[in-house]
Amino acid sequence: MGLQGTLEYLSDLLSRTRKGKKRKQIQTVALKIRMDCEGCERKVKKVLSGVKGAKTVDVDLKQQKVTVTGYVDPKKVLKAAQSTKKKVEMWPYVPYTLVANPYVSQAYDKKAPPNMVRSVPNTATIKETTVDDGYTTMFSDDNPNACSIM
Repeated sequence: MGLQGTLEYLSDLLSRTRKGKKRKQIQTVALKIRMDCEGCERKVKKVLSGVKGAKTVDVDLKQQKVTVTGYVDPKKVLKAAQSTKKKVEMWPYVPYTLVANPYVSQAYDKKAPPNMVRSVPNTATIKETTVDDGYTTMFSDDNPNACSIM
């Protein structure tokens, strides 16, 4: 086996023991934060840059959007943003092409960026039966008051 093979075996063995800890996946967290001026922008950027695992913090003052990228937990980013005493919410907008009915009252928002609408849950549900029970009993042979047109 030799010295080289032994070193390779030990290296493999040690690297397997370290893999017990899972590494977080890189995530992008988008927030809508009410900001009025460059001072607000600097304050938010400073606080969110201090979040453990944050690699980049992009602030768009015009859209009032902050994007944090890195090995971060979205809940921790939201909590850190709320510590600035600003109005904070997760980014509520999606491209209008991803919404089934983009112009319903819940989705349409005048303040939304161009080509974006609010993300609304799909409330359309499919019933198990398409025929109403009233119609089936109306024309049933068991119903004495059923239609008797021949």
